[in-house]
Amino acid sequence: MSHAAETAAGGPAELTRAQQSVKEHSAAIRWASRILPLIGLAVCAGFVIAGLKSGVLSSQDDLRAFIDSLGFWGPLVFGFASFASVVFPIVPGGLLVLAAPVLFGPVTGTIINWVAVCAGSLLNFIIARHIGLALIETLFSEKLVEKYLGWTRHRNFARAFAIAIVLPVAPDDLLCYLAGTTKMRFSAYAIIILLGKIPTLLAYGLGISALLATVVPW
Repeated sequence: MSHAAETAAGGPAELTRAQQSVKEHSAAIRWASRILPLIGLAVCAGFVIAGLKSGVLSSQDDLRAFIDSLGFWGPLVFGFASFASVVFPIVPGGLLVLAAPVLFGPVTGTIINWVAVCAGSLLNFIIARHIGLALIETLFSEKLVEKYLGWTRHRNFARAFAIAIVLPVAPDDLLCYLAGTTKMRFSAYAIIILLGKIPTLLAYGLGISALLATVVPW
């Protein structure tokens, strides 16, 4: 564990049970954080191949008909996958953000994105508040953590964090975890996430999806 993480945890003698568990299983957690995204991408590729072979992806109407046939389970499973990808890198979250408006329509897809991403971001804060930097330095490279750890020491961190959420200029998932190690109140954090994710998801999810629809014939 780095000096930064050791300081945040109060030193080796003051590790909580959760922090001790992370320390003991750090190698497995680090391995999973590297391998699972690759598995997730492979699964996504498998779904695309299967969709092309079955004809589901032959047109947007066929895809929408298939999604509608899933009923309640379609949005639920997709939303859970999106939520999980925010907390732990199962698949790149950006892919799911782009896919939601295509799969469920611009309004429903954006709502699913917002609920899932916000829920995952709120959980990241809670996890970090209870475990500290121990888990963060396991999921992310120490160099990357140290690079953005300086933000948390700035007196205007809340303002910088809000700007980063609205205008993604830094890794959101890492910043959300780091925010949980600061003195920021959960209520202030929640407001920033719930409001700040709206313009981001509208611009990224709807904007890029619409752009792709004009470029890629379907």
